[in-house]
Parts: sequence; structure tokens; C-alpha cells
Amino acid sequence: MYSTAIDSKIHGCMFSTDEMREIFSDRSWVQKWLDTEAALARAQGELGVIPKEKADIINKYAKADLLDIPSIGEYYKSSITIVPLLKAFKAILPDNAGEFVHWGATSQDIVDTGIVLLQKDAYQVILRDMKLCQKFALDLAKKYRDTVMTGRTHVVHAIPITFGYKVAVWADELGRNIERLQQLAPRVFVGEMAGAVGTLATLPEQGLEIQKRMFEILGLEVPTIAWHVARDNQAEFTNVLALCAGTIGRINHEILTLQRTEILELEEPFFMGKVGSSTMPHKRNPAVLENVLALCRNVRSIAPSIVETMVSENERDWGCFLSEWEAIPRACHMLGCALEKTKNILEHLIVYPKHMERNLFAQKGLMMSECVMMHLAKKLGRMTAHEIVYKGCMQAYEQEISLKDVLMQISVVTENFSEDEVDHMLDPHTYIGLAPEFTDRVLAKYGN
Repeated sequence: MYSTAIDSKIHGCMFSTDEMREIFSDRSWVQKWLDTEAALARAQGELGVIPKEKADIINKYAKADLLDIPSIGEYYKSSITIVPLLKAFKAILPDNAGEFVHWGATSQDIVDTGIVLLQKDAYQVILRDMKLCQKFALDLAKKYRDTVMTGRTHVVHAIPITFGYKVAVWADELGRNIERLQQLAPRVFVGEMAGAVGTLATLPEQGLEIQKRMFEILGLEVPTIAWHVARDNQAEFTNVLALCAGTIGRINHEILTLQRTEILELEEPFFMGKVGSSTMPHKRNPAVLENVLALCRNVRSIAPSIVETMVSENERDWGCFLSEWEAIPRACHMLGCALEKTKNILEHLIVYPKHMERNLFAQKGLMMSECVMMHLAKKLGRMTAHEIVYKGCMQAYEQEISLKDVLMQISVVTENFSEDEVDHMLDPHTYIGLAPEFTDRVLAKYGN
């Protein structure tokens, strides 16, 4: 029986992906713990700390499918250490090899390393999909480099931009988050093998060699010192996921805004058979966009809780540590789902250049007030020009007439500019600044 949104057979597709569910399945948790125990035993066998033949047996049987996983859950009702795993593992090991499992380690060594291995798997998926989202954004930026559209500030028309420019801003922000993800890897993907309080008191002579070899086997960094209670790396990981969710959320919210009926410059992918409403057959709702926004909001809300786990007691504090077990996988599930959906949205985004063109003239020239002001300023001074254009714009706005009609009634304008020159000032296609050039800079930065 499933009782969470992530594992639901009904609406689990709205909160996670099969790929991410597999990464954080019970079997995967157990396998990462076994991988950690096996790497420890192998390193110790190679260094003569435990008999090599026992280490070989431990590695041979370190397979989650051989264990009674439900029994581990039963043991957890009375113990939250790694002992439940050890009991289940020892039960299948022949030749007394179980007596050499977990030699010199403490529970948190195995649990910390196990969750880091899980995070690393999830990280690879998240990084892959962030890069794909950026690729599709770059493709859009290149295709629509010169497609003029309305730029908006404070949700109202400002001055023209190009759609390529807008998407290039998305792509560059995605690039910075990809860089953040890549930079955190050597700090976060660090193993833990330090013993009861982190001093390796049980292995004073070969402990450092065991650490090095163990984490070489697991593909993790070697810690400078134990991080049993130093949870900043986990907090960094979760906060970078939150930053990624912020960017993905902003992109999807922008598409959502531009899908409004009155604007309709963009639309999430549509196909026949996609139903928006049970009662209104005409509806093409932005349901996937809304789904992504909910996911990203939830991911961002997790980050503060993991920062809270940084305040822990002395040399061990499971009360804080347990929060990570639940919250970090949940953040990965939901961000993974958000990225899966965003990839599809960006790759198959419906773009309406004709609607972008139409909306350029929705305010009958008012959007070009800055352009007009700057032309007047060259002859009249900026402040004087601003006052003239401001009064003209307010008149046009309130009377719902074109800015050109107002300007052609202002003597100081007609004395200094011809009608053709006024028309040029009011043409949004002539006032996109360096939008295409900035788009090119982003494309060049990422090799497009």
C-alpha cells in the first residue's frame, strides 16, 4: 500500500519520476549501505586488518536482493542505528564472515556514506536534466533571436525586447545553476568512516589508509576530518537544489503568465486528447506549468529545514540527522519531476510570433514613450522632453487614443520632427537595443 504522493500509483507522476523512485527505493538504500560495508571490508582485507577471504565473502554477498528487506524495517522499530542491516546481512553470510562486517565503523559512517551515494545518483539525473533544459532554452534563443516582443516590467508593457533575448536570460541563469551543481560535487560527495566520535580510535594505525582505499572504491572524496555533526555540505546540496527550483519555477511562471488568453504569446505543449476541463471543452489549461510551479515551491520550502539540521549536539545528534533522510530525497524527487516536465515544455513550447507582434501595438504606441523622449531630448533636453512625453502619454492613455495622434498635436514635436520621423520613433522593431547581440553572447558562452 502506498500512502505518499511520491509513491502513489494514482498521481505519483505529478510528484516524482520512475527513475528517481528507483534511486531512492528501499532496495537502493539497502544496496548503498551494503556497498559501503563491502568497500570497508575490501579495503581492510587488502590491508590485512581483517582476513581477505572474509572480505571477499562480504563483497560477494553484498547484494540487496539477497536480504530480507522487510525484516530490516521490523528491526528499525527498536533501533535506528545500522544494526538492523547488520543483522539481516549477517544472516546470509557463510563461514562466520558476518563477524568481520562493520569492523571499526560506527552506524553513522555507513548511513552518512550511504545517503551521499544516493544523493550522487540523484545528482547525476538532476545535472543531466538541467543541462537538457538549458540546451532547449538555447535552441529557442537562437531560433527567436530577432523575434520582437513586448518587454514588461511590473507586469505592464515597458519597451520592446526579442523573445530570443528573454530565453537567453533563462539559459544563462540555468548555466549558473549548472555551475553551482558542478562546484558542490567535491564538497558534498565525501565519504564518512571515522568511528564512534570521529577519531578512528578503533583503527589508529591503518585508519587513514582504510579511509583512502574505501572511498577510492566508492568513488567519493576523502574527508579531512569527520563530519558527523558538520552538516553544512548537506545544507549546501539542498540549497543549490532550491536555487535550481527557483530558476525552473521562474521560467515556468513566465510561460504561464504569457499563456493568459489576453496575451497568448506562449503555450505549454498541447496534443489532441489533452483535456483541460471536465465541463468546459474549450479549455487548454496550463496544467503542467502549474504542476511544475507547485513542485518547485515545495523544493524551495525544504531548504530551510536542512539548514536547521546544522545546529546539532556534541559529536552525534540523530534528532537532526534524521531530518535529512526524509527531506533530501523528497527534494530530489520533486525537483527531478519538475525538470522532467520542464524539459518537455521547453523542447515543445508553442510560440506565437503573430501574437507577439499584435501585442506590440496593444497600447497604441505608448510602449515607445522612452524612444520618443530620447529623440526629443537631443533637441529639448531630457527633463523637458520627459515632461512633454509624460503629459502626452497620460492624455493618450486616458482618452484611449494613439500616442501618434497626441504627438502630432504638440507644436514642439511637429516643429522639430516630420511625420515619418514620428512614425519611426513609434516603430517597436527599431528599438530593441542590443537584445540580439546579448542573445549572441549567451549562445557563444555555451558553445551555440
